[in-house]
Amino acid sequence: MVYSKVLTKETINPNVITLQYAVRGPIVLRSIEIEREISNGIPKPFDNLIKTNNGDAQANGQIPLTFVRQVLACLVDTSLMDKAGYPSDVVEKAKLILDHCSGKTIGAYSHSNGIEMIRKHAAEFIQNRDGVPCDFENVILSAGASDSIRNVMELFIRYSNYDKKIGVMTPIPQYPEYSATIVEFNHAQVPYYLDEDNNWSLDIDELERAYEESLEKYDTKILVVINPGNPTGQVLTRQNIESIVKFAHRHNLFLLADEVYQENIYHPESKFYSFKRVLCEMGEPYSTRHRFR
Repeated sequence: MVYSKVLTKETINPNVITLQYAVRGPIVLRSIEIEREISNGIPKPFDNLIKTNNGDAQANGQIPLTFVRQVLACLVDTSLMDKAGYPSDVVEKAKLILDHCSGKTIGAYSHSNGIEMIRKHAAEFIQNRDGVPCDFENVILSAGASDSIRNVMELFIRYSNYDKKIGVMTPIPQYPEYSATIVEFNHAQVPYYLDEDNNWSLDIDELERAYEESLEKYDTKILVVINPGNPTGQVLTRQNIESIVKFAHRHNLFLLADEVYQENIYHPESKFYSFKRVLCEMGEPYSTRHRFR
């Protein structure tokens, strides 16, 4: 009997072959090669590279938050709480987290949705931010934003008995994780274009165009909105958010609001409004139909 490899390029999931993650693409690979060449003494007209393919702030010299690192250190090695001379608020935070872990150790399995105490703190933050209730039972922790995106996209996977792929409306330009995950899960990207000449604003007519044109080929179910924008940095006005909510409601779309950079607003005339807050304050029929607290 002749044996062959079970997993080959011909037998692997074709979606994995097709997907592309632009921030890790050929330009980045070439930059790694150049860095190696520099370290090996090959002369270049520069001494180092500054990578701007992603938001890796610490790789570009940003000083990390000491408090967070000290708390994490205490959680991993509890003896540091007694001998490292860390500030009292660091020790108190570490003890509080451990008190809510099974066996009072960070090595134990947590609830599938994350440690309850941390979820409660996240819910308090959201409630204080928006001025509307937030139930911690509806807060789910993930290992970074990418996992959150994947968890949502996975809910829409269809395996058979459907003629059309799920359409996912995404802004252009956008964070490449979306386009990569869409392909991996066999969905279809439905691009809508931000208006560069108007500070990368989101135009409702453009949403309507993209949605209507997509229906011939796809069953479009998801609308992704990134606010503040990544990579554009644009901040949506409240009026714009209200129009987007109405659009999603009108077409029965799942609205995925990516608000990771809500604290990174620098223009004095810009103000962040969460989709949750705006939706709840809009009242009927939006606040009752989308009752995610």
